[in-house]
Amino acid sequence: MELQYFGANCVRITTKKAQLVVDDNLGSLGLKAITKPDDLSLHTSHDFKGPDSRFVANTPGEYEIADVVIHGVGARSLKDEEGRTNAVIYTVTADDLRVAIIGHIHPDLSDDQLEKIGLVDIAIVPVGGNAYTLDGLGALQIIKKLEPKIAIPTHFEDKATRYEVPQQSLAEALKGLAMEPLETLDKYKPKHSELADTTHLIVLNRQ
Repeated sequence: MELQYFGANCVRITTKKAQLVVDDNLGSLGLKAITKPDDLSLHTSHDFKGPDSRFVANTPGEYEIADVVIHGVGARSLKDEEGRTNAVIYTVTADDLRVAIIGHIHPDLSDDQLEKIGLVDIAIVPVGGNAYTLDGLGALQIIKKLEPKIAIPTHFEDKATRYEVPQQSLAEALKGLAMEPLETLDKYKPKHSELADTTHLIVLNRQ
């Protein structure tokens, strides 16, 4: 498995048999869309529409394609009233690893949601805050509940990305997370055998 970050909440996950792209709304943010026709596309909001691809998920459910198991769990978005679930948390299981993809959700997760998400090796969590998405404190709240081996922050300030709402810098978000990056990489190639028992932070440079 290989993970790359492309700005905003967009991540590409490359497995042995598939390419998954998460939240490719880059075209509306002043960046270039990265989705290709043969990709698997995951959108963490019901309302999100991105480039065409061979498979698109934007609602809760369970899917299996190209040796990848995708499980979508309904969640309350940060802008939802209590009781509404217009967001989706995904887990992606492939190559002996399980990745949780957290969108712009409210940080309060129920026991039922946590049970559906299950144990995860890697959590990809937005940290930009400003009432648009999770800030560092909200991200930390979720990380403590999920207890991943690796946490990867997304959706922080980036001069090349024209966010709808100004986002916190990574440095500011890290104060809320109370974590220092273990590594800063262009690509992350996790191996299950190398993951520690405690959570470490990996920062990915925007591609």
